[in-house]
Amino acid sequence: MNMITHIKAEEPHLSDASPHPSAARRWRRAAFGGLPAAALLAGLVIANSETAPPPPPPVPTVTVAAPLVRQVTEWDDYVGRFEASQTVEVRPRVSGQITGIHFADGQVVRRGQLLFTIDPRPFAAALAEARAGLASAQSDLSLARADLSRAESLIADQAVSRSEVDRLRARVQAASAAVAAAQARVRSRALDLEFTRIRAPIGGRASDRRVDAGNLVAAGDAGSLLTTVNALDPIHFSFDVSEALFLKTKRERSNGGVAEIRLQDESEYRWKGRLDFTDNGIDPRSGSIRGRAVLSNPDLFLTPGMFGNMRLGSGGTVQALLVPDAAVRTDQARKVVYVVAKDGSVAAKPVAAGPLVDGLRVIRAGLTATDRVVIAGTHLAQSGGKVQVRIGKVQPIHTQVGPPITAPAAAQATLAP
Repeated sequence: MNMITHIKAEEPHLSDASPHPSAARRWRRAAFGGLPAAALLAGLVIANSETAPPPPPPVPTVTVAAPLVRQVTEWDDYVGRFEASQTVEVRPRVSGQITGIHFADGQVVRRGQLLFTIDPRPFAAALAEARAGLASAQSDLSLARADLSRAESLIADQAVSRSEVDRLRARVQAASAAVAAAQARVRSRALDLEFTRIRAPIGGRASDRRVDAGNLVAAGDAGSLLTTVNALDPIHFSFDVSEALFLKTKRERSNGGVAEIRLQDESEYRWKGRLDFTDNGIDPRSGSIRGRAVLSNPDLFLTPGMFGNMRLGSGGTVQALLVPDAAVRTDQARKVVYVVAKDGSVAAKPVAAGPLVDGLRVIRAGLTATDRVVIAGTHLAQSGGKVQVRIGKVQPIHTQVGPPITAPAAAQATLAP
């Protein structure tokens, strides 16, 4: 029974024609609280109607596309520094006074180029003395041989004893030994004289001179350091490899890989080389092994001690599935991508993500080439929910590999004339 019916049932049968019309009006005002007629009618209609359910939320729209299938080359990243392929400390092999310097500091020198001169006069005198000693020894040897020859011709006539012949033979042998010793002294003194002209043992860039003309220098391993020469073409790039990466490269590559390096202010890997050496053991303290790549450096631009980022290829290409990096989401400790079925239902697929290639993430496992991956609107997709799809396309985004090139700002500036 509704409210209106209920009120009518309890209303006294009074009318305006009743002998007590004022009593009827008082009853109506008491029953309805003195409300206006419009408000009363609205309240009655609302009370008599049922509550309508809220409208369903709109189905979100997302963009989907199949993964991009491409051949990619995978690289491992390393950090290292350049080193000279050869480094030689130039030290004197004889002691004496520096009388000449024949190169400029920092000059590129060739092998055999004259760098320093030590006063040669003492060594020239010693060589002359050794040659005189050699002449004397050769004269003694000639006399000993002549005496032996005469004695041997008289021994048949028994004009000389056999013991005398033996003594003369021993004298010839001693004289021959003296000649050999004199010849060795001549060669030694000639070397000393040659060592007064100090030449570059290798080709490369020389450091600055450590002594000036007029200084006395000492010979030997602990002697005076004159300069150093670094061979820069080719140049080496030294880096450390973790045990995990070392095992990976050992299994994937058998004959060395291609190395590409970029410098601190470069965005591209423009320096090409190859891996030519790995150490013979892993350092137990760091768990890493030392590796080395060799690069051509014809213009000597690369300098020892320079820092670089290197990527090392496995020597081949693999077919990979690529999706936008934003499509790969993190769900606790795993990586997932959202895929949409034909009925519009969304599912989260765990995947094994690989490296980034032109803004696209390599998917190693967990995805097929026919899956419809959510590439835009991933924040609207929920596993188990429904979505409307808009067909898109996965395309590479060519971005610079490294940080933007920033040159140090000038410390000062002046007005140009």
